[in-house]
Amino acid sequence: MTQNYKILIRYDGSRFYGWEHQPNTDMTIQGKLESVLSKLAGKEIEVIGAGRTDAGVHAQAMVANFRLDTSLSEEEIRDYFNRYLPDDICVTSVQKAGERFHSRYNALGKTYCYTCYIGKQKPVFDRKYVYYLEEQPDVEQMRKGAWILQGEHDFASFCSNPRMKKSTIRMVDKIEITMEGPYLRLTYHGTGFLQHMVRILTGTLLEVGYGKRSVDSLAELLATPNRPAAGFTAPPQGLCLLQVDYH
Repeated sequence: MTQNYKILIRYDGSRFYGWEHQPNTDMTIQGKLESVLSKLAGKEIEVIGAGRTDAGVHAQAMVANFRLDTSLSEEEIRDYFNRYLPDDICVTSVQKAGERFHSRYNALGKTYCYTCYIGKQKPVFDRKYVYYLEEQPDVEQMRKGAWILQGEHDFASFCSNPRMKKSTIRMVDKIEITMEGPYLRLTYHGTGFLQHMVRILTGTLLEVGYGKRSVDSLAELLATPNRPAAGFTAPPQGLCLLQVDYH
């Protein structure tokens, strides 16, 4: 009998072309998971992710689901995954899920963290997981900007897909900016995020921190959608998906 399973996955996205299948390459997170499952099942198995992280983006707890007919226990399925997955992908848990559970459609919110490293010396061992900044931005100004961006808004200015046909209105209920030694962390929680949205928000807030744009300009970006007027897209390696919320 086919059972629906929910899994948690941790991965270092450095050498992958993101979560979703890409033409002419098998170097995607989804592709690697499906390859292992198909080997187990003897047929193709689809793995549905809670989101589609970009190339180079990491995850501490991506959620996915798939349907499988097997006599193996949840622990045995987990161990099978980890025996054959590459070392930069780990399935941390496997659970039986309800028949109607869908990792993407049932997700209520997501938490992302973007990490910058500030200093005169390059972060040699952290370089795959941080965005390196030589100069310290004004964190208080960034926090003022983050306060404006919080809430339910049209975030079209912070979406990299110019042909987006669905609504670009999203709820971002938390943007927390903290300094821990040389690490500047921007933590975002919202009901959902547009393509490259967290990275564009981060780039825009960094421009505020460096005095390249005013705090007031952020309200204008929300009122009048205009992607070219927003900030740069921060590089992918600083971004990590921390959590996906469900009931």
